[in-house]
Amino acid sequence: MAASTDTTTTTSLRHASGHILAFFILLLIGVLAFSIRLFSFLTKNGIYDFWNWFDDRTWYPLGRVIGGTVYPGLTLTAGTMWKVLQSLNIPLSVETVCVFTAPVFSAFAAWATYLLTKEVKGAGAGLTAAVLLAMVPSYISRSVAGSYDNEAVAIFALIFTFYLYIKTLNTGSLFYATLNSISYFYMVCSWGGYTFIINLIPMHVLLCIVTGRYSPRLYIAYAPLVVLGTLLAALVPVVGFNAVMTSEHFASFLVFIIIHVVALAYYIKGMLSPKMFKVAVTLVVSVGLVVCCAVVAVLVAVVASSPTGGWSGRSLSLLDPTYASKYIPIIASVSEHQPPTWPSYFMDINILAFLVPAGIIACFSPLSDASSFVILYIVMSAYFSGVMVRLMLVFAPAACIMSGIALSEAFDVFTRSIKFYASESSENVQNEAGDNVMKTDTKEEILKERPSKKNKKKEKENNVEKPTKKSHIEKRALVLPVGLSVFSLFLIVLLAAFYVVHSVWAAAEAYSAPSIVLTSYSPDGGLHVFDDFREAYAWLSHNTEVDDKVASWWDYGYQTTAMANRTVIVDNNTWNNTHIATVGTAMSSPEKAAWEIFNSLDVKYVLVVFGGVVGYSSDDINKFLWMVRIGGGVFPHIKEPDYLRDGQYRIDSQATPTMLNSLMYKLSYFRFWETDGGKGYDRVRRTEIGRKHFKLTHFEEVFTTHHWMVRIYKLKPQKNRIRGKTKKSRSDLYIKCNCQTCFGFFKANSRILYHDRDVMLNILHAHINMQVFV
Repeated sequence: MAASTDTTTTTSLRHASGHILAFFILLLIGVLAFSIRLFSFLTKNGIYDFWNWFDDRTWYPLGRVIGGTVYPGLTLTAGTMWKVLQSLNIPLSVETVCVFTAPVFSAFAAWATYLLTKEVKGAGAGLTAAVLLAMVPSYISRSVAGSYDNEAVAIFALIFTFYLYIKTLNTGSLFYATLNSISYFYMVCSWGGYTFIINLIPMHVLLCIVTGRYSPRLYIAYAPLVVLGTLLAALVPVVGFNAVMTSEHFASFLVFIIIHVVALAYYIKGMLSPKMFKVAVTLVVSVGLVVCCAVVAVLVAVVASSPTGGWSGRSLSLLDPTYASKYIPIIASVSEHQPPTWPSYFMDINILAFLVPAGIIACFSPLSDASSFVILYIVMSAYFSGVMVRLMLVFAPAACIMSGIALSEAFDVFTRSIKFYASESSENVQNEAGDNVMKTDTKEEILKERPSKKNKKKEKENNVEKPTKKSHIEKRALVLPVGLSVFSLFLIVLLAAFYVVHSVWAAAEAYSAPSIVLTSYSPDGGLHVFDDFREAYAWLSHNTEVDDKVASWWDYGYQTTAMANRTVIVDNNTWNNTHIATVGTAMSSPEKAAWEIFNSLDVKYVLVVFGGVVGYSSDDINKFLWMVRIGGGVFPHIKEPDYLRDGQYRIDSQATPTMLNSLMYKLSYFRFWETDGGKGYDRVRRTEIGRKHFKLTHFEEVFTTHHWMVRIYKLKPQKNRIRGKTKKSRSDLYIKCNCQTCFGFFKANSRILYHDRDVMLNILHAHINMQVFV
């Protein structure tokens, strides 16, 4: 009795110490994992003014309604943190809170990963998955200090929503179902990737129904999410009625109808006899089919009224990877929307790519509702990450969960094998000691001993031990050799060490440097810092008027607004494709035509990024074809073949005249030949430029940074017109051409051309829609 009490006490202590150890590991994981302008406005003016804020400093002259074009989750989260800290008399600045928002939520994401994986495969797998997520490079890229982006809080919301769904599925608690809807609402507020949740969960529900795993817990986990979650999502201004009117949400409604039909069928089955149940099921299925057909007809009508079938451009790009490049170049132009390469998988998740298949296999033994959900999660996220590199952020938590399950199961098998052999060797030692004691007894005493009740009991015990030995042999057949187990554990520890080293290196070298301060290393190990972006923004801030407008490609809009405090024409929000196409058209046009476009937009300065001197490959010349494609998508006179020579993009002597005369070419390469003694060798394109020693007539250079990475030009003022009559030759006239034929030859609707009279009259007879000014 005392021995059993000691055993119980030891087991309780082991469980208690395990829980304490798990808590401290999670705390350590939290420490390990540990748009400013919008946030500043929110903290100063309050939430109601934030919703109604019309920002006239961006997208000039259109402006931008902030409440209807931004996901407010990140801003509201940082604002709440700042308010709480201020109420606790912790005087942190707005910028400091923004810097540390992402690390704080990375800790929350690691804890949410632990909870989710624990619901699937236990606490051991949960701790392992949390440790892996805390160091995975893909998530570090968006959770490092200073990374103030939507994904900083959205990944936590994604994982926590999945955890609450699984928790509700395992418990059938309506309390967790309500929390799940609220967590989904927070995800909707934070990131447009919420559509992944509202499509993945219905897919899992439908999978459970088809495989015969329907239960009341499944209904409780799904129905409140669709009803309450959709109502809450519609409250977010940037989403609004899209929560019920776009094709991304229709799957959840169809599955909602299906699960109600199935629930009604199961309810009737418990009340009726088998014979009556068949009749009732026929009626229910018939009514359900009619309702489904009616809903499908309504959805088809809604979808048919939209030119894109009710899908957003990004969703269509995920379903058809070639869609964006064909129809929406603004989406295809973003580097994060490109398909990843295989090395990028190794860079972002490292050894997890090899552990994921083992985790999937482990989830099938045994297969449960929770494990089937994470299998579906990893499969869908793997597909989407293969289409768009940005969605590696969605794939990384799933890879960590699967890898945590795989490592936990592997540790369990190998350690169980080692424990088995250790216990077997201790039993052998005890048996040998017992044999030595028995040998001291004499044979005579054994023969004289009469059979007693105790001896009979021992004989019975010996008979009982035979099947125990048989089970012992079967158990031994399930374990691995001790040498193989020790060697496998050593390999796992070695791989884990390699993962840690790679993650630390990636965090330090690839993801911790500021995006506007660039660094490089010389062959001798020397560090070179390129601070040209801050230098250019500082010049704009100190040398231009507050109301001056700055034109650049949309990549630099946020930085110009925040760091230079100047009004920009376009920025990274990319909500108006036509306005971006206007800037792209100006950059693609000749100098005079570009000046007229920028002048009509009241632009005073034009900023271009150029890397030909230092070898910076992400400059505007490498992005120029996207400007041409985006501009040509709205303004047909901009044609991509005009900028290509035999289908090749060139800037050397073989470049087309249209390319050599474009504003982007001139602003990038103006005075470039002076940097290397007149050669004009571009280190990025690795060729000598095709046009040198040209002059600018409508723009003037006002500032070029130290490494020539950022160049700023000012529009020259329009020349004054001289009053009075001027002498004109009768053989001359002014002609303005608006025809489609001349679009590639003249700048339509903006340029008055002076030509020979006879030539223009011939053109006048050949074309239509011309205006003649004598």
